[in-house]
Amino acid sequence: MADPPLLALSAIRYRLGDQTVLDGVDLAIAPGDRLTLVGRNGAGKSTLLRVLAGEPLADSGTRFAQPGVTVATLTQEPDFSGHPTVGHYVAAGLNDPLGSSDYRVETLLAALNLDGGRDPVGLSGGEARRASLARAFVAEPDVLLLDEPTNHLDLPTIEWLEEKLLGWRGAYVLVSHDRRLLANVARAVLWLDRGIVRRLDQGYAAFESWSNEILEREATERHKLDRLIERETEWAGKSIRARRTRNEGRLRQLAALRRERRQQIGPVGRASIEVAQAEQSGTLAITARNIAKRWGERTIIRDFSTRIFRRDRVGLIGPNGAGKTTLLRMLLGELSPDSGSVKLGANLMPVVIDQRRAVLDPDKTPWEILADRNDHLLVRGRQMHVMSYLREYLFRDEQARQPVRTLSGGERNRLVLAKALAAPSNLLALDEPTNDLDADTLDLLQEALSDYDGTVLLVSHDRDFLDRLVTSTIAVEGDGSAIEYAGGYSDYLIQREPRPETVVAAPRREKSPPTRENAPTRRLGYKRERALAELPRKIEALQAEIGALHQALADPELYGRDAASFARKTARLGAAQADLDAAETEWLELEMLREELQAKG
Repeated sequence: MADPPLLALSAIRYRLGDQTVLDGVDLAIAPGDRLTLVGRNGAGKSTLLRVLAGEPLADSGTRFAQPGVTVATLTQEPDFSGHPTVGHYVAAGLNDPLGSSDYRVETLLAALNLDGGRDPVGLSGGEARRASLARAFVAEPDVLLLDEPTNHLDLPTIEWLEEKLLGWRGAYVLVSHDRRLLANVARAVLWLDRGIVRRLDQGYAAFESWSNEILEREATERHKLDRLIERETEWAGKSIRARRTRNEGRLRQLAALRRERRQQIGPVGRASIEVAQAEQSGTLAITARNIAKRWGERTIIRDFSTRIFRRDRVGLIGPNGAGKTTLLRMLLGELSPDSGSVKLGANLMPVVIDQRRAVLDPDKTPWEILADRNDHLLVRGRQMHVMSYLREYLFRDEQARQPVRTLSGGERNRLVLAKALAAPSNLLALDEPTNDLDADTLDLLQEALSDYDGTVLLVSHDRDFLDRLVTSTIAVEGDGSAIEYAGGYSDYLIQREPRPETVVAAPRREKSPPTRENAPTRRLGYKRERALAELPRKIEALQAEIGALHQALADPELYGRDAASFARKTARLGAAQADLDAAETEWLELEMLREELQAKG
């Protein structure tokens, strides 16, 4: 006989304005359940967790909790009011608190690298999330309700959380955008879709194919119902006058069919993410040479060099506070290094997405954020109505005039993306862009960035997203070192610690005294030195010519006025661009060779 549920919901209904958020939800949480709750941004996942926690939100329905069952909730926005220290805040999660010096509090504070004596008001986003995790875990509740626990967490803490959940003895319901975490810790999936919760008793890896089958089956059923309504409507039009009284029952059936069809809310459309692209940048986007940065006595970055080319996708990873954002700002030229140099390539037009969402005024509306008091904004080089653009990012019409503070975390992040990606760019710098985004929106963002013709710099703790997108990974370790690895996060794990069987001591070789044959060559030679000196002038001239050609071809009347000139300029533009690419490549090769020879010398 199955164990009785720890928590159960029956026929829960909840409406927010004209939107049905929960439509007769039934679910049960049994001892040992490892559940993930998935659904679109704004679908009501946080609301459902709050109902499970016991908040009196539902318009109707019942909640059952076994007598004595303990439930702990981690919300997206922690409330530190009334808690003088981090230790007191964590201890408030205990049912039998002994104060902030309780060994359970001290153990978790140490594991999460938190100072229990600090004022929680001054915590960073990552520290606040770690404090919230400590409070949720401290009493070892029977049921954990975790709403986006990985937001603002660094990779070491995400891995700590993963290990904690794998060894957890109680039940939990987890809302997260971190696919790697879900694949590793969830044994069943709750899918909240259009107000209804469905359960899949398999791991997260099976969710996509299962949900697609349901949506395809629903589409077939809707099509059949549409055909039936068409036939019944046609019959009604032909027969209503002749057989009005006798066929009132059939007309009532038609009305019922129409009501059923209206109630069958189709699946919510996918967001449409497209990056506005500026004129192509040069082949080399960023060159950093031996850059270093200190804050007071602490070394943030020490002697780091890299070359980032057009269309590179570079991930920056490391613990919170290690210096990822500092390094990103130096690479963008926003912050000067204490030593070394950063050179930006030609024609760079960067767009930066800040993890703090600084562009969002909570009292403004999405309409005002995008277009101030105007009706249109410039999107990908053309004027577009605000509402049309907001619909691309799945905002409902009524949300356009509601304050930003009423939006969910995922909706706010979509608004940030909508504002940033409307501007033309050839370099995107994204600092934690994946926070709160649902799986479908993450897929679309990854596809858009993969197709982007410019360069991408990405600070992220999302292991799956990094593996899907980046071509190289810069690990900022927190001790001043920053090392670049080829590939994504999984490749970094392989490369950073050589496998034992590959660690072989190389035999020592006696150095031969330098002779005419083996003496190091410390110069490029006359021809190469001269080419290295002349190429920058050639590149500058080609860039100026390309700019002039673009300006001439922008004349809409040129083709009609002089078709031959239009053809010549078009052909020359292609040739000049090819010459520019070849010159930049040659300069890069010579510059790399010169530095290599200098290092050997």
